[in-house]
Amino acid sequence: MKFLVLGAGAQGSACAFDLLQRPEVERVVLADLDVNEPRTFLKPFLGGVLDVLTLDATDHVAVQGAMENVDGVASALPYYFNLDMTRLAIESKSNFCDLGGNTEIVDRQREMTVEAEEQYVSVVPDCGLAPGMVNILAQGGIDALDQTTSVKIYVGGLPQSPEPPLNYQLVYSLEGVLDYYTTPVLVLEDGQVVDKEPLTGLETVEFDGLGELEAFLTAGGISRMPYRYRGLIPAMSYKTLRYPGHCELMKSMRNIGLMDLDPVEIRGTSVVPRDLLIKILDTKLRKPLGEDLVVMRVVIAGVLDGSPRTVTYEMIDYYDRDQEITAMMRTTGYSLAATAYMQSTGLIPRGAHTPSECVPSEMYIQQLAKRGIVIKRSET
Repeated sequence: MKFLVLGAGAQGSACAFDLLQRPEVERVVLADLDVNEPRTFLKPFLGGVLDVLTLDATDHVAVQGAMENVDGVASALPYYFNLDMTRLAIESKSNFCDLGGNTEIVDRQREMTVEAEEQYVSVVPDCGLAPGMVNILAQGGIDALDQTTSVKIYVGGLPQSPEPPLNYQLVYSLEGVLDYYTTPVLVLEDGQVVDKEPLTGLETVEFDGLGELEAFLTAGGISRMPYRYRGLIPAMSYKTLRYPGHCELMKSMRNIGLMDLDPVEIRGTSVVPRDLLIKILDTKLRKPLGEDLVVMRVVIAGVLDGSPRTVTYEMIDYYDRDQEITAMMRTTGYSLAATAYMQSTGLIPRGAHTPSECVPSEMYIQQLAKRGIVIKRSET
């Protein structure tokens, strides 16, 4: 098997690392605008199975050339590249998966299903942690029940050693975090898709080893799933997990305008409040040596054989000290790699589908277990 990984940042590097450990993989090409200094954990593979390629994603001729003669393309580029990369991969007759990040673009990718089928390839957007992992697990629970009444999803990337007042450290883009805190949240209520205000629906959730965490509604985590199950499942929600107190602090910042995008004049200079907030928080919350964890719970309730049944998936993953790979990189990048691998082995049907529509949950869980990411499943 041969793979092209687009994007040599945190998630792309983790994806490449996963693929490089698979005995069936003959070659991995890691491509980005600047790949002069690959991550330390990738360096032992250089000159062997791993190649690096300087590539401009806006140069479509060069990108298509890189995509030729590979079994799969895994993209960890920003979401606004995904549509063009999908089209180029289909034309190159290569399977394609990405980390998603924009529901409208995912809709347009799914519209390419006929073209993908004609080229005998599969396209799977939204293949990270959330969306991605949580959608696959939610679907696994839905499939196990005769009737589903609710789906509740909880996910959080947290510092192992929280520091007040926010008890948080950056595990991915702060711009993305603030988008999720300010964008309307899609949920299912009474079977209908409803917009909810982010940073609401606050509740307490307890995890063994972590104690009490708070959970609240945020955008983006389940992508298209509410639309898929509109009229079929009464309730579906996605909530972010944080240490207690975080939600109210962030809501206060939002409500007084610190997350606004409209510029204000300060001493003759135009300043965007959110840009200022990002600049200040980035210096406080970025902990290069801070060890993180990712915690996840997916609860699917319904009926099986005429009796109430609940299927629960749970995971707590920790920073990999040996390889210096964050838990967020592991749970996101390895998820992308697992999907790319399953595409190339023929386990994913041809066409363009979201993960919940095409990725077999049991096989997916097995793939992540090979990297030490343990997802526990229980039924009550």
